[in-house]
Amino acid sequence: MTQQQTPTVVITGASSGVGLYSAKALAKRGWHVVMACRDLTKAENAAQSLNIPKENYTLLHIDLGSLDSVRQFISSFRSLNRSLDALLCNAAIYMPLIKEPLRSPEGYELTVTTNHLGHFLMCNIMLEDMKRSPYPDRRMVILGTVTHNPDELGGKIPPRPDLGQLDGFAEGFQAPISMIDGKKFEPVKAYKDSKVCNVLTMRELHRRYHESTGITFTSLYPGCVADTPLFRNHYPLFQKLFPLFQKNITGGYVSQELAGERVADVVADPEYKQSGAYWSWGNRQKKNRQSFVQKVSPQARDDEKGEKMWDLSLKLVGLA
Repeated sequence: MTQQQTPTVVITGASSGVGLYSAKALAKRGWHVVMACRDLTKAENAAQSLNIPKENYTLLHIDLGSLDSVRQFISSFRSLNRSLDALLCNAAIYMPLIKEPLRSPEGYELTVTTNHLGHFLMCNIMLEDMKRSPYPDRRMVILGTVTHNPDELGGKIPPRPDLGQLDGFAEGFQAPISMIDGKKFEPVKAYKDSKVCNVLTMRELHRRYHESTGITFTSLYPGCVADTPLFRNHYPLFQKLFPLFQKNITGGYVSQELAGERVADVVADPEYKQSGAYWSWGNRQKKNRQSFVQKVSPQARDDEKGEKMWDLSLKLVGLA
């Protein structure tokens, strides 16, 4: 394949976990993967450890917790002179044990900046790159999680996500405000709230741009990847017991490799060309593991909230 014939995908957080295995799966399918990562040495070692051919990937630095870094990444990507045929927003941080909020350089709470605002900025600017791509099946995919949805078992565990009236966003998200709903800091809720925003972002992108661009906007929950590095900031005992619990009690465990294959399907397989869809893979406790379009949480399908989140996020990232 020539460079022009090889489709290009950008994957954030591709140095470990689901992002890394998605990169492997897509490279195997003939894609060129731009691995957007904070630690390029770690990313290079990870790519080599999975034997991803060197000609199938490019490493570029990004720190999604800094909006300036996101803009610098976009500039670096454009200097490659590659078309953008797919964007996979995979990176996320989860810091359940911190007592006080960490802040981005802009002064925003770090979990929501990294998981939502950084990706929101990226999707909005790189939409222009994707519009210019001649590739016939362009896709923008945002990774979801079961914990965004209190209607599901995995989402019922408190604290439950709640964006409230988006008071934190409306007030500029500056200290002492750290939560989207403007209430007291809670690190696990900050993660869940950010993932609700991810699904709202996907749905708003679909509503605003699918018809005019033909781009497919989707999200997915590939299953419980209980040993993902996402949990590296949790108690060591939790890191040890959670995979065992998911494997032996709930039957919900999904390996990083299988999750990566599922993500690659949503990015590249014709079966998943359904814009606005949120994909899931069966009840993980039953043998039927076929993918299906799942209803998202009541908050994540609230179009009025989605529109308000969009407008406030545009202001926070400087695109209003």
